[in-house]
Amino acid sequence: MSQKQLAGLIRREDGEAISAQYLNDIEHDRRSPSPDVTVQMAKALSLSANYLHFLSRKCPEDVLVSRVRPEDIEKLTVAFRRSARR
Repeated sequence: MSQKQLAGLIRREDGEAISAQYLNDIEHDRRSPSPDVTVQMAKALSLSANYLHFLSRKCPEDVLVSRVRPEDIEKLTVAFRRSARR
């Protein structure tokens, strides 16, 4: 799928499709997509939004605003590393 085709599948808040240039800017870290754009992009690519967040090295918005304790992050990170090694 081309960037232009993918961009045509993703809608802004006003209902218009995002531009291929905007998508290119996201890909090259010149812009950060809104959570809604990330979810739409994930669906269009048949991927999980969590996986896209992981690939982009960004934390999902709902996790950032939650009351996660530092020890919870530590436990989750250790569990993730253990799982990823298998």
